[in-house]
Amino acid sequence: MDKVIYLKPRKEDSLLRQHPWVFSGAVKRMEGQPVTGDLVQVCANKGRTLGFGHFSANTSIAVRMLSFESEFQEDTWWSERIANAVEVRKSLGLMQGDNSICRLIHAEGDGMSGLIVDYYDRVAVIQTHSLGMHLSLDCIVVGLKAALPELQGIYDKSAKVLRKSGKTDAEDGFIHGALPEDWEPTERGRKFYIDLEQGQKTGFFIDQRENRTLLQKLSAGKRVLNVFSYTGGFSIAAMQGGAASVASLDSSRRALDLAEEAVGLNDFDAATHESIEADALGYLKNGVSDYDVVVLDPPAFAKSASARHAAVQGYKRINQRTLETIKPGGILFTFSCSQAVDDRLFTHTVIAAAIQARRNVRILHRLHQPPDHPVSAFHPEGSYLKGLVLRVD
Repeated sequence: MDKVIYLKPRKEDSLLRQHPWVFSGAVKRMEGQPVTGDLVQVCANKGRTLGFGHFSANTSIAVRMLSFESEFQEDTWWSERIANAVEVRKSLGLMQGDNSICRLIHAEGDGMSGLIVDYYDRVAVIQTHSLGMHLSLDCIVVGLKAALPELQGIYDKSAKVLRKSGKTDAEDGFIHGALPEDWEPTERGRKFYIDLEQGQKTGFFIDQRENRTLLQKLSAGKRVLNVFSYTGGFSIAAMQGGAASVASLDSSRRALDLAEEAVGLNDFDAATHESIEADALGYLKNGVSDYDVVVLDPPAFAKSASARHAAVQGYKRINQRTLETIKPGGILFTFSCSQAVDDRLFTHTVIAAAIQARRNVRILHRLHQPPDHPVSAFHPEGSYLKGLVLRVD
């Protein structure tokens, strides 16, 4: 290969442990004038081949590793790696019966740093988080079609992400097939309207599937408030579990409209669902004493380590205001999807909120991302979702 990255002395240790990122500060020199998006060979200071990956100039992560072998056969590597990821999901029973929504490829968790692929009932939605991955789309499409013959559509939803890196001509759209006429994405029997064009991420937040199922089991006869509800994932789960009433709170009218549409898709009684268009923090000031179960599932408050302190204060604030007024015996589902806030810090933050609220709190469950969002043993940074289920007396 004519494009080679050489590392500084002793900077190969992380790659020998198969960590998939090469930081720019570890690069000693480059041969072949690689540009952003190029596949490069990565070598130790004295020339030993450490693997291959996608290069990115002027970013903190200079190379996202794909392979740690001495050779890279691109024509077979993609098909084998994608087939393996799909087989894992099928072995988990996530693409059959009452479930046709799951994550097919979870970036570093599946050895494909920079690539996300979600599955919605015979449609795959791709997000490439690096130009190198975007330039590999043809290989990715071939691999997906081979691993999933039932696919009827592949949608590329990478434009927003790629524009941040300077690729201003990127556009979203189908790059293979189209939506099936009888398209009906279903999560554990719950039906949702997936907004591929305007929805967040790939159209839905798949990572809360098992946590929604837990809420379903605890909702019978309860009054449930779903704060930061987006399109109503937790709301639909609570209604499926027989909740007496459910309120979805979000600042986006469009998200609430989609939540109401999901109520209809599932043939639930619309009279038992209320949409509240409001700022979450302002609403929580008024108290939540009318509810038996409250869900706090905010967007990431910290997208980097530098924002960690502000994020912790934000998590403490919303949890304290909820804990102060939730009725005795109430249940709180509280989450953080901020990678910069780990499990221990999040737990300590919620405990601090409980102390300030002067409430007796017991942890019933510790929650994480589901197995179709795997964490590579060599990339612990991939663990991002954490949650607690609390009993408040």
